[in-house]
Amino acid sequence: MPGVSDSGPSTSSTETATPLGSRKKVHFGSIHDAVRAGDVKQLSEIVQRGASINEVDILHKFTPLHWAAHSGSLECLHWLLWHGADISQVTVRGWTAAHISAIRGQDACMQALIINGANLAAQDDRGCTPLHLAATHGHSFTLQVMLRSGADPSVTDKREWKPVHYAAFHGRLGCLQLLVKWGCSIEDVDYNGNLPVHLAAMEGHLHCFKFLLSRMSSASQGLKAFNDNGENVSDLAQRFFKQNILQFIQGAEYEGNDPTDQETLAFPGHVAAFKGDLEMLKKLIEDGVININERDNNGSTLMHKAAGQGHIECLQWLIKMGADNNITNKAREKPSDVAKRFAHLAAVKLLEGLQKYDIDDENEINENDIRFFTRHGVEGSTDAKDDLGLSELDKTDARVRAYKKIVELRHLLEIAESNYKHLGGITEEDIKQKKEQLESEKIIKELQGQLEYERLRTEKLECQLDEYRVEVDQLKELLEKTQVPNFVAVEDDISCELSKEKRRVKKKVSSGGVFVKRY
Repeated sequence: MPGVSDSGPSTSSTETATPLGSRKKVHFGSIHDAVRAGDVKQLSEIVQRGASINEVDILHKFTPLHWAAHSGSLECLHWLLWHGADISQVTVRGWTAAHISAIRGQDACMQALIINGANLAAQDDRGCTPLHLAATHGHSFTLQVMLRSGADPSVTDKREWKPVHYAAFHGRLGCLQLLVKWGCSIEDVDYNGNLPVHLAAMEGHLHCFKFLLSRMSSASQGLKAFNDNGENVSDLAQRFFKQNILQFIQGAEYEGNDPTDQETLAFPGHVAAFKGDLEMLKKLIEDGVININERDNNGSTLMHKAAGQGHIECLQWLIKMGADNNITNKAREKPSDVAKRFAHLAAVKLLEGLQKYDIDDENEINENDIRFFTRHGVEGSTDAKDDLGLSELDKTDARVRAYKKIVELRHLLEIAESNYKHLGGITEEDIKQKKEQLESEKIIKELQGQLEYERLRTEKLECQLDEYRVEVDQLKELLEKTQVPNFVAVEDDISCELSKEKRRVKKKVSSGGVFVKRY
């Protein structure tokens, strides 16, 4: 990081000999050295001896909180925040602790700072917010943490550069595709009229250049667009001798727009790991195009992709480079779980060799069983490597202290709630229960009213049914009384009709006469 030394504790620290096999005890002379080493016990002791929690060091003008964010001392950072460290204090360059977390890729520290009210809109002496700096240094997960917390990615610096411009200029493809996914415009210009695609072209970042063209409304317009100096991407690539960009532009008109190619542009490292292309994977990571622990839309890392296909060489190289094999994807699978699912036994053996402890029962935590605190998931930050170099024993002790703090705070919370209630106070839980009770009573009343309505309606229908039954009985009686006379009358009518018919036939025959032919 510019202007910041990565050196360890100062010469004012001293070491004490300890029995063989255990870590030497280092006594730090300043609060800043204790924080950089992640020693929360000595931090507490130094503050108790009168050191200021916001003391600024002479060389870098950093406070202990700045150093905690810089080195990834998550436990020290929490301790400082609990004890009132100033989260808004800035360095000579205008950096808050959030700026430094963004620069270093300390996403776990960033989450802690956000929870404690860090201002992600704060700008340094160049007008950069933590979002700008995370995009600059290629820390995609730290960037995602800030975006999910509501940080505005449209803020510009003094050059009118947005985070998307920084990602394009520095070739940070993972950050670039993340910003585009969050709706950031890639067609906004800076104070010189440069689009992000212009910046990628002048720096020769081919993967970013291709990705930006594929996401623009018109790729041909992107190639022809001029900045305020009258230069398009081809002019810039030629001026800065970026032959890879020039070759791509020359052959662009012959390339198709295959959707699968565009998908590959978004996560080229994942595609390389999936295919077992170790050379491409090395180039992408070593050139800073992608982060070694970068996650795709499903939360899978490069190790997940390589493990799923059983690419041992890729896995070995990723492990050697410090990739985190404890990261879980959206399906809650580690790389070893993916390897098991696809029956790649060699990959399973390689990855499970890194898992020192089997986790068979996670239902309860036994604070007296050290094994529960030796087991772990994703430690600290996944964007940054472990700057502290803590031993497994130190990490286990830190987890034990953190869990004991949880137990202590829960106990204090119970006491405080009890005291509050005894003083006649109403807690949020009481208000919630009262609301639920009132809602339940309202529902019960509505149901009772509906039940009463249905009861009255049923009674009314039963009365109507009784009336209809009486009417049916009356009609039956009437029908029985009128049935026999009607039958006799019908027979008489039929007899009369027959007699009349006979008379008509007889009369017709008698009046006609008979003609006899004579010979």
